[in-house]
Amino acid sequence: MKNTIAERIQDFLKQFPPFDSLKREERLSISTQIRVLYVEKGEYIFRQDNPCHDAFYIVREGAIGLYRNFDEEQNLVDVCDVGDLFGLRIMIIKKKYRMSARADEESIVYAIPAKVFEPFIEKNKEVNKFLLGTFAAHARNYYTETEKGQRIDNTISIETAQDLSALRSISYRKKPVTCLPGDIVEEIAKKMTKKKISCIIAVDEHKHPVGIITDRDLRANVVTGKFPVKSHVTEIMVSPVITYAKKLTVAEAQIALIKHDISHLCITKDGTPNSKLIGILSNHDLLVSFGNNPSVLIKETKRVKKPQKLRYIRKQVAQLLTTYLEQDIPTGHILNFISEINDALVIRTVELALKEMPAPPPVTFGFLVLGSQGRREQLLLTDQDNAIVFEDVKEAEYESTQAYFLALANKITKGLHTIGYAYCPAEMMASNPRWCMSLSKWESQFNDWMTTPTEEGTLLSSIFFDFQHIYGNSTMANRLSDVVFEGVNKSNRFLGLLGVSALQKPSPLGFFKQFLVEQNGEHKDTFDIKTRAMMVLIDAARILTLYHNIKGVNNTLRRYEKLAELEPNNAALFESCAKAFRVLIKFRTRQGLLHNDSGRFIKLNTLSKKDKLRLKRCFRPIRDIQEVLRIRFQLKNLM
Repeated sequence: MKNTIAERIQDFLKQFPPFDSLKREERLSISTQIRVLYVEKGEYIFRQDNPCHDAFYIVREGAIGLYRNFDEEQNLVDVCDVGDLFGLRIMIIKKKYRMSARADEESIVYAIPAKVFEPFIEKNKEVNKFLLGTFAAHARNYYTETEKGQRIDNTISIETAQDLSALRSISYRKKPVTCLPGDIVEEIAKKMTKKKISCIIAVDEHKHPVGIITDRDLRANVVTGKFPVKSHVTEIMVSPVITYAKKLTVAEAQIALIKHDISHLCITKDGTPNSKLIGILSNHDLLVSFGNNPSVLIKETKRVKKPQKLRYIRKQVAQLLTTYLEQDIPTGHILNFISEINDALVIRTVELALKEMPAPPPVTFGFLVLGSQGRREQLLLTDQDNAIVFEDVKEAEYESTQAYFLALANKITKGLHTIGYAYCPAEMMASNPRWCMSLSKWESQFNDWMTTPTEEGTLLSSIFFDFQHIYGNSTMANRLSDVVFEGVNKSNRFLGLLGVSALQKPSPLGFFKQFLVEQNGEHKDTFDIKTRAMMVLIDAARILTLYHNIKGVNNTLRRYEKLAELEPNNAALFESCAKAFRVLIKFRTRQGLLHNDSGRFIKLNTLSKKDKLRLKRCFRPIRDIQEVLRIRFQLKNLM
């Protein structure tokens, strides 16, 4: 006989995560065991400091207030309305309740038993990711863990600067158990059983990680009979592995696990797969670290179904950014966090645009972001800079193929504009046919810029060579990166012309050490911090990175770190350049948030004497790095 109550509960659950990722039959099996609670106004479902229940809850009707006691005073932390979950994190970690849940009005609440829900955590990736975000982010708690309970006015609650749990280095397991790619699966399974571990890392002769095998991989590939137990590790291992450096923070770890949809990270000496393995981090390690971080915004971004809601999330990013700056969080962390959220916003915009298209893409493609976002340095909302590269097709099919991707690009750029990214005045966007081309045409374009450089080509290459693949087929973006380095290796002339461009940037200071301001136009009498200061440091880092064939490093700060390693004699200069850039990007961001603009043009009369001195100190490395370029590429002969 049909269970109509369970059917109604199932119909309700399917509207909300994580239940929307389950199959109908799975939701029905949960629904048959759910307890329906009718809660009077003022009645408590649970109280702070009481032992946790063996269930968590979802609001069916009404509103449930979450309250925290501070100094014998009950403070409202949040209100859960229809579809909101509460009590889930505590149910998993089995601690005492940190808050009380009380009905603010007559409500109906579903109690979902732990024993019913927990099996889906392991076998369903979407449920696992949702749980990870809910568990570690503490998304709905607007209060810090301090005794005073000071409220922070932004969606992501972070602790005080003295105890930022999200920014503390995460603990990972040192001396991970390893094997060789040629080992037999049966033997490594015995080793895993003996060591009581859930994963093993395959390493090469240099102890560099090349693959990973987890319990799940063994179940999916060996227990099912897909591969015999005598198979080699290389046949079932997951490769390549995702690697990070040992200074990984709680927030960075969580974002990495969610972004790559994995359960383990390999910790290596320098953070790349080409260095020695020194540790392993699992999502369990992350969960026990517990910290508030931006991952909840990424999680919310993935759920959004309309670009208008993405705009709301981006506004929350600005609030988060303000808090980070007020608490003087390290620039590198800020850039990482905001860049991951920006990437998630762009990815979701592309996904929504694809859903609006009348047909799927005719061939594979890649969506690239350029300029500051490509360098992962975009903290404020700025103009769009993006491009599309699609798979090569026959000449007869090219026009129709490009037309499809131009239509898609129009939807993407419109969506990004809705979020708050202005259209590029120079139309350096994928909706421009010049920047929506096949792989071979992009290769030709890149080669033209390097072999027959012009003033326009030099300008464009400085923007397009700082690209980052965001969505789609990454192999084409990798190929374009190879084209750049191949072109540079053939001749240093192109780098020299880029160097000339860096030297011709207008100086920040005059002969008498006064700030040089714009002489005319709408920004008359303002100081252009981007062109007169930041761009020289950005350009120099790019040029020297190309010179040293450093691939896969686009961020200016990371570029200077690598350059300091490669050129010990210039390490002090590169470190001073990085320090200056950190100060400049924070200074510009603060100005942008203060005046609700890009922060590029600064009214000097609004600055204190202290701020002016801080800026001038940042200009010292600019002249020195320009001198390095002038000598290395013999730029006197080109100017």
